[in-house]
Amino acid sequence: MNIQAFYEYCLSKKGVTEHFPFDEDTLVFKVGGKMFALSSLNQWEAGKASVNLKCDPEKALELRAEYEAIEPGYHMSKVHWNTVTVNGDVPARLFKELIDHSYELVLKSLTKKLQAEINSL
Repeated sequence: MNIQAFYEYCLSKKGVTEHFPFDEDTLVFKVGGKMFALSSLNQWEAGKASVNLKCDPEKALELRAEYEAIEPGYHMSKVHWNTVTVNGDVPARLFKELIDHSYELVLKSLTKKLQAEINSL
């Protein structure tokens, strides 16, 4: 996956917004004001792209054991976040599923009212 495909896939989800809250390099995607994906643009340009994605703790451990390209979240809670090296040993389909999983986890953590607003978009 390239940066454009990643960008478009994340933004295609209901209620998603993009931000640069930390610096001009770290692209963050949020739903309902909460992060579900973040990545360094400089790392994409250098050919070393990785994405931090929220993940169910048990599933995170299973994925880390199965794939070399999935590690505990860099600069994030190691329990709830994974860093996925793009175009590593993680199949493209699974990478999209991990983005979906992260989005859904964050969406479910929002208030029922906010979830309803987002789902009605």
